Formats: sequence, C-alpha cells, structure tokens
Amino acid sequence: MSILEAIFLGILQGATEFLPISSSGHLVLVPRMFNLTQPSLTVIAIAHVGTLLAVLIYFSRDLWNILRATLSGILQGAPLATTEARLGWFIVVGSIPAAVAGLTLADFFDDVFSTPVAAAAFLLVTAVLLATGERLLSGQKKLAQMGWADAIIIGLFQMLALLPGISRSGSTITAGLARGLNRATAARYSFLLGVPAILGAGLLATLDLLEAGNLAAQAPALLVTFLAAAVSGYACIHFLLSWLRRHSLYPFAIYCAVLGSGYLVLTFLGVW
Repeated sequence: MSILEAIFLGILQGATEFLPISSSGHLVLVPRMFNLTQPSLTVIAIAHVGTLLAVLIYFSRDLWNILRATLSGILQGAPLATTEARLGWFIVVGSIPAAVAGLTLADFFDDVFSTPVAAAAFLLVTAVLLATGERLLSGQKKLAQMGWADAIIIGLFQMLALLPGISRSGSTITAGLARGLNRATAARYSFLLGVPAILGAGLLATLDLLEAGNLAAQAPALLVTFLAAAVSGYACIHFLLSWLRRHSLYPFAIYCAVLGSGYLVLTFLGVW
C-alpha cells in the first residue's frame, strides 16, 4: 500500500466512522470501486485506533465526568443520582446487545463482510433509517430526560451496525430521534454510546496489530493512516454535531441511497 492510499484510507475511516454513512460499507466497497489495494487487517486495525483517539479526545471532558459520576454513585450507594451517572449506566446497558451479537455471531458477520453486494444493499437500509429518523423527529428531549427504555432501544439499533453498510451513528441517531431526542442530542449520545464499541474494536485491532509480522516495513504507511484517521475523525465529529443543530439527515440518506443503488446497478451490468 502506497502512502497516498494509506492517507486516503485513514481519511475514509475517520470520516465514515462518525458521519452516518457507514465506515464498514465504505471499507468494503471503495477499494473495489476504485481498484485500490484491499487494506490489510493491520491497516484497518491502525485506522480504528486513530478513530478511537479522535472520539476520546473530543469527548474527554464528557467521558471523565460520566466515569467519575458513575464510580462516585456506586461508592455512595446512589448509582443513578446524577445525569452523568445515569448516562454511564445507560451506555453500559446500551452496549450489551452489540457486544453479545458480535461475540455469538462472529462467523456470520465475517461472511457478510466478504460480500460487497450485501454492503451496498445495507447502505440502502441506512438511507431508509436516516429518512425515517427525520420523519419521526418530534421532540426536544435532552440527555437528562433519558430513561432506561431509551437506552435499551438505542442499544438494540446499534446492534444493526454489525452489518456492513449499516451506519452505527446513523442507526443510533435514528433510534434517538424516535425516542424524542432532538438531532444534536441524539448525535451526542450516539457518539458517547459508541465509545465502548470503538474501544472494543480498537483493542481487538491492537491485538491483531501486535500479532502481525513485518511491522517495520509497514511503519510509514501505518503512521499516516493512524494520523489521517484521527484528524479526519475529530473534524467529522465536530462537523456533524454542528450540522445537526440546523440541518437534517436527508443529505446523508441521499448519499447512501445513491452509493448503494449505484453499486448494485453497476454490478448487475457487470462493471464490477
């Protein structure tokens, strides 16, 4: 993999991890569409670590407050006394469905990831989810007003993102909108809920990285992939939170619909 390809892959991973357009779908389809080198597990691993760094830095204050409040609540015997403490437990509960499904159905998801047509089809599902979320937008509920039902339902929607082409942020934002959160609040909670998932992927990626051989020869490409993913990820978190304060999810739905349907049509015509 060339340095330019490494930079492109890092930017692609960083942007699509947080924009509601599916990082997994893009990692499956884009190399095939543009005849790029299929990224190795090592390169994908370091890109995931870059996006993990981006979300940890951007939400460092929120995450520290949530962690401190959660631990303090446990020690004081009042685990749900504050909004931050409740968020901590909501994130734990909301992360369980995806963790259980990912561990028990790992072989199934690996098979699906090897099928570009499936990724393209699931991009259409993401488009429907985003458009549906906009149609369901009806409330102005804040994080302090969230309840257990909200956490569980949003967590179940996060499980859908184990399929390539279904956006994790898109599915969880849609669920948040359906539960009465406004766009910006739904997006913020989506990113906070995604921290354990991204952390888990980052840890597994790091293990894969340590087990991979010939790291010295790949070091320059891995470094630029990591940096590109971290910088683009941070920028896209900020962009999406700002965008959703004033704009809808429809442009992202249209993009997913065009990319998914375009790939399916061109595949049918024998282009890919």
